[in-house]
Amino acid sequence: RDGLGYVLGALGSRDGLSWLCESSDEEESPAPRESQPGPRESQPGPAEDEEEQEEDEEEQDDASDPSEGGDVGGQWESESSAPEDSEEPGASEHPGEEEEEEEEESHNDNATKYVPPHVRKVQETLDDKKREELRRLKKMVNGLINRLSEPNLASISGQMEELYMSNSRKDMNETLTDILMNACVTAVAMPARLMMEHVLLVSVLHHNVGIEVGAHFLEAVVKKFDELCKSDVEGKECENLLALIAHLYNFHVVHSLLIFDILKKLVSAFTEKEIELILFLLKNVGFSLRKDDALALKELITEAQKKANTADKKLQDQTRVRFMLETMLALRNNDMRKIPGYDPEPVEKLRKLQRTLVHSSGSGKETQLRVSLESLLSADRVGRWWIVGSSWSGAPMINETNRNTQQNLQIGKVSAKIMELARKQRMNTDIRRSIFCVLMTSEDFMDAFEKLLKLGLKDQQEREIIHVILYCCLQEKTYNPFYAFLANKFCECERRFQVTFQFSIWDKIRDLENLSATAISNLVSLLAHLIRTKSLPLSVLKVIEFSELDKPKVRFLRQVLSMLLIKADDEEISDIFVRVSDNPKLGVLREGLKLFLTHFLLKNAQAQKSAEEFSLLKERVELATKALQAKESKLKL
Repeated sequence: RDGLGYVLGALGSRDGLSWLCESSDEEESPAPRESQPGPRESQPGPAEDEEEQEEDEEEQDDASDPSEGGDVGGQWESESSAPEDSEEPGASEHPGEEEEEEEEESHNDNATKYVPPHVRKVQETLDDKKREELRRLKKMVNGLINRLSEPNLASISGQMEELYMSNSRKDMNETLTDILMNACVTAVAMPARLMMEHVLLVSVLHHNVGIEVGAHFLEAVVKKFDELCKSDVEGKECENLLALIAHLYNFHVVHSLLIFDILKKLVSAFTEKEIELILFLLKNVGFSLRKDDALALKELITEAQKKANTADKKLQDQTRVRFMLETMLALRNNDMRKIPGYDPEPVEKLRKLQRTLVHSSGSGKETQLRVSLESLLSADRVGRWWIVGSSWSGAPMINETNRNTQQNLQIGKVSAKIMELARKQRMNTDIRRSIFCVLMTSEDFMDAFEKLLKLGLKDQQEREIIHVILYCCLQEKTYNPFYAFLANKFCECERRFQVTFQFSIWDKIRDLENLSATAISNLVSLLAHLIRTKSLPLSVLKVIEFSELDKPKVRFLRQVLSMLLIKADDEEISDIFVRVSDNPKLGVLREGLKLFLTHFLLKNAQAQKSAEEFSLLKERVELATKALQAKESKLKL
């Protein structure tokens, strides 16, 4: 009976059947009697197979794919071979346990490293697809940059804007920055015209697409410049990077603050290399810096003179140092003739092209990045505060509790005086008092703009911002341009602020006879600034009835138009007045303006102004009249 169970158990598994075949072959083959195993000695073979089958069953249970035949065979073998295993366990247990431990260890190792095939395939497909998209995008951008020149700048900037609309801005910024850096930052000096055209493209995208375009490019250029300045590079890479920064300033991407920071850093080092870079930078942007911040330029010149006096004798004897000091003195005295090779014509020509390509109505200086050199170099650690909506995942830089406490204490110190001033100015609601306090305690118009937005006012409450700004502007003893720049910022921010300003100014125009002379003068300057910067259209004057003009309105309109025509250049005047000419509903305003310019403005100016001022005003009036009639004939046809 045991023999029959043994045979059936062997037949129940594939391994047992193969063992029977091998054992029958061994019995048939001739061999010495001592080497042939007896019935008892041959039983460890099935026992080893039995343990291997148990291991297979455990692995199959782990993989959730059991085999019915193996289970049955294993069960029969365990029943039939139990007596034999009990007699000789040593021959089969130890090898089986070692194999089990090795297989379990290898199974555990594979489980930690294993990635399912479908997940791995999806990841590889996504990576390949992303790489292919980036390669295609880089090829397209590279083709556009290679064809870039002044005549086709408009079409190429339009195509780049379309790419920004259809692709990730992050990918576009990185691709554009890499291509421009490879094209412009070389070991040889790049042509100035080529550098200006490339930077002009960045400037147009910076104004039309978003400030993150110029911010990403500027950060990459500044970091590369700082890295190369610290290393001893023999080529012209530093000059090329400095030229990029200078033209970013020329085309209103970055504020003069960064240029002065770089100049101060170069002056503090004051080696031969730094002196060459100072001369190069001053030649490109010196007179623009003098126009923007003459006091800071004067301080820089004084610091450079001190450095030159205390420098080594080797540096004092060099002609480059003397030439640098002479260049600085020429800048301070506004003497362009003493700077050899200085030609502002190419930059001015491209600035005019920039004004035609920029879609926004502002002058372009409002989108300048007012960021310092230190902030750019430490952007990875402290975040990029100059980019609106930029996320920051780093550790908090200051303790929030302490910051709130200090802020409350600071407000408490000044609140008594400010609140008393608010009471005198009839700020009779909490909202008006809050707006007034923000206006009086802000550092500049950008600080006031951000704080006013953070008040979180809604609908009717939000309109109080415009009313308080206009009221404070008219109450000033002398005109303060702070309110004009703040109003301009709000008009650019949202259309609803522009509409509120328009209605508020209409109310003031209707009530001119009740305003003081100082308030009227401030209103004239504010309105002229808003019209000149295109924050408000010239059609804001349509509220004036030209058939019923009284003396206050005539005086007010004369002052506004005189300030517009004298302070704006020819191109701005054409743009301002052409916007009125193409609207059929403004026919009465056009005719009234033409009549007023000819009969009221010029006749009065001839008696009160000098011959030179009158000739300039007459020329501008003719230009404005021509602009008003530009599209009138087409409308009649």
